Amino acid sequence: MKDIIILGIESSCDETSAAVVKNGRQVLSNVISSQVSLHQKYGGVVPEIASRKHVELIMPVIHQGLEEAGITFDQIDAIGVTYGPGLVGALLVGLSAAKALAFALDKPLVGVHHIEGHIAANYIEHSQLEPPFVCLVASGGHSHIVYVEDYDRFEIMGKTRDDAAGEAFDKVARAVGLGYPGGPLIDKAAKTGNSKAIAFPRVVFKDGSLDFSFSGLKTAVLNYLNTMEQKGEKYSVEDVCASFQAAVVDVLTDNLIAAAQIKGTNKVALAGGVAANSLLRSELLNKAKSHGFEFYYPKPVLCTDNAAMIAAAAYYEFIKGKTSDLYLNAVPGLKLGER
Repeated sequence: MKDIIILGIESSCDETSAAVVKNGRQVLSNVISSQVSLHQKYGGVVPEIASRKHVELIMPVIHQGLEEAGITFDQIDAIGVTYGPGLVGALLVGLSAAKALAFALDKPLVGVHHIEGHIAANYIEHSQLEPPFVCLVASGGHSHIVYVEDYDRFEIMGKTRDDAAGEAFDKVARAVGLGYPGGPLIDKAAKTGNSKAIAFPRVVFKDGSLDFSFSGLKTAVLNYLNTMEQKGEKYSVEDVCASFQAAVVDVLTDNLIAAAQIKGTNKVALAGGVAANSLLRSELLNKAKSHGFEFYYPKPVLCTDNAAMIAAAAYYEFIKGKTSDLYLNAVPGLKLGER
């Protein structure tokens, strides 16, 4: 069987990335240029700045990806690119580059859903993993529980009704003065804090829904901080971080385990930026073991927005004959399962 080489391109937010992946699982290169330092002083991603930086970096990053893989443009079988969801300006940069290359090289174009990409990161990390399984995708913009029925068939079993988990981390980190990005900073601070110091709420819906809601938790943290300041009392940033993080992790893990039980699968997976959180990983590992489940998660570099996961997802679309035409446009609010 002929090896299939996919060039992946990702630019949905503030990482410019290009990767070369063989047969959907073997990463030959994965170049990621992060803009974190550019956006830190603003406390979050500024879309216009992100788009302009993508324009500057996209072609050098693509050439570096090919060079590191030892692959030429002629050896590529298809080009996979994120076309949604994400920041529309940022998406358009990567998509325009991918379409231009597809046209110039006469190569097939495969549009990839960003969340499908995050899920596919697990195929890179775990060569034995195959659907069906349930996956928690938690990032700055998304909190989804997805039943992966097949490589190209997905069912959303739960999603956020307001703030995504990563968004809540960023807002709480800003409130306690840690800065941006919030996830790794809260994770670090929480290691020396008491997770039982403050009783922050865990939202469970009475209708049995596996959806998430972190807006009330975020508000509870802000109210606690304001109350302490008004009273002139000191509080422990570490305890606030540990207690907040525990509340988020409890809901994420409980809902994922419940989803696996509903579907009757013994395989659970983790993906997205929040998947790098140390407490989330350890709690899911413990809960999976206690239920006799197998637990899969990618290494931290594959939890970030990266093109290797996009190339992996594109591979499974490509081998089923699913390609895109050159009229493919960026869809910032693209729903999982839409094409």
